[in-house]
Amino acid sequence: MSSTTLATILFLVFVAATLGITFWASRQTKTAADYYAGGRSFSGVQNGLAIGGDYMSAASFLGIAGIIALSGYDGFLYSIGFLVAWLVALLLVAELMRNSGKFTMADVLAFRMSPRPVRTAAGVSTIVVSIFYLLAQMVGAGALVGLLLGITSDAGKIWTIIAVGALMIVYVVFGGMKGTTWVQIVKAVLLMTGAALVTVLVLGKFGFNLSALLGQAAATSGPKANPDSFLIPGLKYGTEAQGLAGKIDLISLGLALVLGTAGLPHILIRFYTVPTAKDARKSVLWGIGIIGVFYLLTLVLGFGAAALVGREAIVAQDPGGNTAAPLLALRIGEEIFGSVGGTLLLAFIGAVAFATILAVVAGLTLASSSSFAHDLYAHVFRRGQASERQEVVVARISALVIGAVAIGLSILAQSQNVAFLVALAFAVAASGNLPAILYSLFWKRFNTAGAVSAIYGGLVSALVLVIFSPVVSGGKTALFKDADFAWFPLSNPGIVSIPLGFLCGWLGTILSKEYNAAKYAEIEVRSLTGVGAEKATEH
Repeated sequence: MSSTTLATILFLVFVAATLGITFWASRQTKTAADYYAGGRSFSGVQNGLAIGGDYMSAASFLGIAGIIALSGYDGFLYSIGFLVAWLVALLLVAELMRNSGKFTMADVLAFRMSPRPVRTAAGVSTIVVSIFYLLAQMVGAGALVGLLLGITSDAGKIWTIIAVGALMIVYVVFGGMKGTTWVQIVKAVLLMTGAALVTVLVLGKFGFNLSALLGQAAATSGPKANPDSFLIPGLKYGTEAQGLAGKIDLISLGLALVLGTAGLPHILIRFYTVPTAKDARKSVLWGIGIIGVFYLLTLVLGFGAAALVGREAIVAQDPGGNTAAPLLALRIGEEIFGSVGGTLLLAFIGAVAFATILAVVAGLTLASSSSFAHDLYAHVFRRGQASERQEVVVARISALVIGAVAIGLSILAQSQNVAFLVALAFAVAASGNLPAILYSLFWKRFNTAGAVSAIYGGLVSALVLVIFSPVVSGGKTALFKDADFAWFPLSNPGIVSIPLGFLCGWLGTILSKEYNAAKYAEIEVRSLTGVGAEKATEH
């Protein structure tokens, strides 16, 4: 049996199983709380697994392994940044958000401020960040299925992206948060199993000697003139050609990764699916444990691909390196178990990666469609007069529209590394959402003008800098390869746009006289203790 047939069978089995879960969840989804927050019925452990499943995206499994395989030490910085970011989420955001909010980030901001302008800004920001993140997952899907099913034509990859987008829309429209959460739990278990299996096989190949693995990786995939540079900083960032801009770009990337998680909409809504603040803390701790182990495994996956597959073979299959992990599974499987074993392992890892993409895009689409329905439609357009049933219907329609937009943009971004694309989403989230959230929770003087200024200031500055960066034009992997209108030298805008977001929030606040001390006192007590949080679930 060929790898194409095996991969197709495993895909179909997984899709059938998850669609079954989605159908079951649709029977349980009767209210807005069920659709948006899974009825707040998940335990800390279950939500921790779901957070892991939501966070360990195509960027984690495909993108980071690929960027380590191509860039060595500099690629591993993505793993470190994604992991450290959870400390910010745990210490500053998780419990406070769960105690203060209802279904979305805007609920926290609108509580002590004028709701319509704040909900409008938060809704727009949520949708933009989610679409950026969706790009990475769709691009990963195109590269992965192209490898597994032997699709090499651009048209074939485009149809793959369209098919994945259609499937994710089905999950969200029918399953809501309950169905999406269970899909993410199943996917987290599968992904950890697959990554651990390949890691053990690779380490076994090198006698469980990490030094031997790194040495072989440098010899096989490092620059011919100086292979050892593969294992030290500077191969991707801070090269002589880049000069100071490369070093600043690295700092910018680190800022975006570490601060971005606490502002990601699809992660923030996960805190509302648990019944108590204790469960919110427990779920983040479980999530950190699962994610921490996984990112250690990416070290072996990335350097294993560099050692056993080689840079040239990886780039030949996908310029962004997104197929490094599946190619590694095929190679190590063939060396240990023969051609049939390699085919089986590739098919299994491919199915797991496909599961990863489906689960994450479902969570992202749910976050953005929920924000549109709950924040923009119900509270801005209808001024709080929409029924729960109308909200859910609008959420399902907006999932269709947002999915279609993501599909269209993903077709343009096929040559980008997916971990890099996710880093852009982190930068946008850290620039617009995080300043507003932290100011709202911790600054007594913060007001409506400050919240709107922080969100729009950070969001617009990040978007403008990305548009005029080498990501969009002027490079071999740019969205528009034949154009060059890049005047901003950095690939990641975080080092400029994040401080601008905080500055705009501060400036907007001090220039406005609005101030509600009583509302701040109430949200301070609620966020720290959970007392009165039940009111947040009422219309």
